[in-house]
Amino acid sequence: MQLKIYNSLTAEKEIFKPILEGNVGMYVCGPTVYSNVHLGNVRTFLSFDFIYRSLTHLGYKVRYVRNITDAGHLTDDGDVNNDRFVKQTRLEKLEPMEIVQKYTVDFHKVLDMFNLLPPNIEPTATGHIVEQIELTQKLIEKGFAYESNGSVYFDVLEYNARGLNYGELSKRNIEELFANTRDLDGQGEKKNPQDFALWKKASPAHIMRWNSPWGEGFPGWHLECTAMSTKYLGETFDIHGGGMDLKFPHHECEIAQGKACNGASPVNYWMHANMLTMNSQRMSKSTGNYILPMQLVSGDNDFFEKSFHPTIVRFCFLQAHYRSVLDISNDAMLASEKGFSRLMEALKILNSITPNDEKQSGFSLEDWKTKCYDALTDDFNSPVLIAHLFEAVKFIFALKDEKETISTKDLDDLKSTLNAFVFDVLGLQNIEENNNEKLDQTLQVLIELRNQARKSKNFDLSDQIRDKLLAEGIELKDGREGTTYSIS
Repeated sequence: MQLKIYNSLTAEKEIFKPILEGNVGMYVCGPTVYSNVHLGNVRTFLSFDFIYRSLTHLGYKVRYVRNITDAGHLTDDGDVNNDRFVKQTRLEKLEPMEIVQKYTVDFHKVLDMFNLLPPNIEPTATGHIVEQIELTQKLIEKGFAYESNGSVYFDVLEYNARGLNYGELSKRNIEELFANTRDLDGQGEKKNPQDFALWKKASPAHIMRWNSPWGEGFPGWHLECTAMSTKYLGETFDIHGGGMDLKFPHHECEIAQGKACNGASPVNYWMHANMLTMNSQRMSKSTGNYILPMQLVSGDNDFFEKSFHPTIVRFCFLQAHYRSVLDISNDAMLASEKGFSRLMEALKILNSITPNDEKQSGFSLEDWKTKCYDALTDDFNSPVLIAHLFEAVKFIFALKDEKETISTKDLDDLKSTLNAFVFDVLGLQNIEENNNEKLDQTLQVLIELRNQARKSKNFDLSDQIRDKLLAEGIELKDGREGTTYSIS
């Protein structure tokens, strides 16, 4: 099997050749933690979770790094009042790091809910200020950056004058970039409008600030990813991922910083996940076509007729290729729920199938496995992989109806392969098992409350708990080993 990855830099699928055989260094741009993570973010991070799981399943040892942006960055007009962190601290009347903590916790909670694996390293921008200052100094020494009124900017024209190509990732022409750019951020400080900030001087009103050789200030947005990715993965690493919206200017600036600082392209394979739409329209707070992950899962919204379990949402998301626009709607979610239920039912049936070693099956397990792995290694094609999984589902139902047979060896192989793809690679969860586990935990809490009531001789409460559970078909049985329950 040869893994092929679509490289945004070359706009082609390429055979994946890691720098160190059997190992992968992967960096994914993480969230800016000043507000709740939205569904579009979830789609991006879920896409790279699937890619991470796939690489691991294919036998690679992956070092997965995903950053947390917890430092304030001015927006294009250079006004401190439009700094996202500053605005949020004023709205919520909290300190900046309280905002950071609050929304970092929310970010992790949401990703846990959708069963995303944590990265191997999750560095923060504020934890790497020293590295960002050192990187800025190095770029100044090499002549690719200049200080102006306490701020430091990357010199894009100088970069291109040395035979390098600012715009190579986004396929933008430098002359057009200069013609269509106004100097909003620098307010006359820059040599050229397209130059971007490596370090910004902090105004008196700016809350988050650090000492530097150029005075008190804070790092530019693009600088943090270059500093952290190269620190943990090396000056050149295998894969850099993020949303399509980050291709320009963020990733373009990362390439320029890496090449200017280290004399080599920082990344071999650039990967970008496409956007999420809802009801065929762009998700936007201003238009009202917007929903938070928790609202989709809880059903507390005006777009969907019911709540949907997080694993149903995950299953829906994976039915679109990560490079394709994904549209979610009520019908799409209902169809995903139906498909997921059929998939889980097939897995359940598979455990009750009796093999037949005497009769030949019309289903070629090896051909099916080859098609599954061909989809996985073809730029992580999740929708085609899922389509092949449902070929196996169809076969399993045929086994149930005794229209097909399977040998003992193939049955064991089908079980292990299908379970690996469904739970390890796609990252789906068995809702029924999770619900049973939660029910057991809830009943154990009620049993403990009843035991405490009995110890304190509150027999009315003890009997009330027992009788109400019995009315719901749950019988408590007291014995020497403690209290157990049975469900009728």
